[in-house]
Amino acid sequence: MRAFDGAGALPPEKTEGGVLPESAKEGAALCAGNASQEGAAGNCGGPFKPLSFAGLTLPNNVLLAPMAGYTDLAYRRMCIGLGAGLTFTEMVSSKGLLYDNMETKKLLRCGEESPKAAQLFGSDPDILRAACESELLAPYDLIDLNMGCPMPKIVRNGEGSALLENMPLAEKVISACVKSGKRISVKFRIGVKEGDNVAAEFAKLCEGAGACLVTVHGRVRERIYAGEPDYSAIAEAKNAVAIPVIANGGVWNKKDAEKMLQRTGADGVMVARAALYRPQTFSDILGTPAPSMGELFFPLLDEEIKLNGERFALLFLRKMAAFWCKGVRGAAEYKRRLFAADSIETLRLIAEELFR
Repeated sequence: MRAFDGAGALPPEKTEGGVLPESAKEGAALCAGNASQEGAAGNCGGPFKPLSFAGLTLPNNVLLAPMAGYTDLAYRRMCIGLGAGLTFTEMVSSKGLLYDNMETKKLLRCGEESPKAAQLFGSDPDILRAACESELLAPYDLIDLNMGCPMPKIVRNGEGSALLENMPLAEKVISACVKSGKRISVKFRIGVKEGDNVAAEFAKLCEGAGACLVTVHGRVRERIYAGEPDYSAIAEAKNAVAIPVIANGGVWNKKDAEKMLQRTGADGVMVARAALYRPQTFSDILGTPAPSMGELFFPLLDEEIKLNGERFALLFLRKMAAFWCKGVRGAAEYKRRLFAADSIETLRLIAEELFR
């Protein structure tokens, strides 16, 4: 999948706090192949601390969400260097994996970073179990099952958040994947329509089927990303199970992360769109020095070229630069020029103006 959460459109902008940060030189060597977990614990203290489950220990409980079209290997490495306690691949089709699809294989490329997690979507228990047993997933410490994607194409196929409406099948899927011998987690929404709240019930189903962790997005499917998350629904899920619960939705900064943990009692938070507009959100939350946008952009560009070639790197970094110029004077004109850039050389020149 090469589109944001399956949609193909840029995520809605956040209007508050859009000013780019001041440069901080320390920690700038995070990028590309040099990312490590050494600084991922940051100045962990208070609510941000290591998280252990099922024999796996994360350096901290601030996670990067799986985002289709964005969380490729290079971007995950960058976020690890900025402090993310765990990152996930883009969501991967279980059928595509079994059918030996080349694009699917690319989504599962990984490096030496540890621990690492992949996300699968699908609805056939046998296919999903076989996918979990694939050699391509052997390096991964955790397999996450997507049961929250709200995009119509996914839902029409009975996948993603459609499984919230078919709990018997969801249970079979999770149980089948657990039988693969891999650690299995599940990411889901609190319900389908406004007024629905199946979060606690679904969390118990996941735990009973053998999942070792759940991530709860605090919005119903029909709201997509609109409005505040339902903290009480996430709290109900947390109180219903003994396995760790990660809270997702509306975490844009440290204040939001602290609020989320305080109001839900969750064991950690998952950062999604904020990591696209400001990858340094992980540094901000953990209290570590935050590199400038320029210190992130150019190593990321080089790594994308190395991994995916110039054409992909051009398209991907044009998109990311457009996110990162939010709050910059003349941002609209920069965006126009960025999307008109037809070569790596032109993109570098614009980025030099924008970020240095």
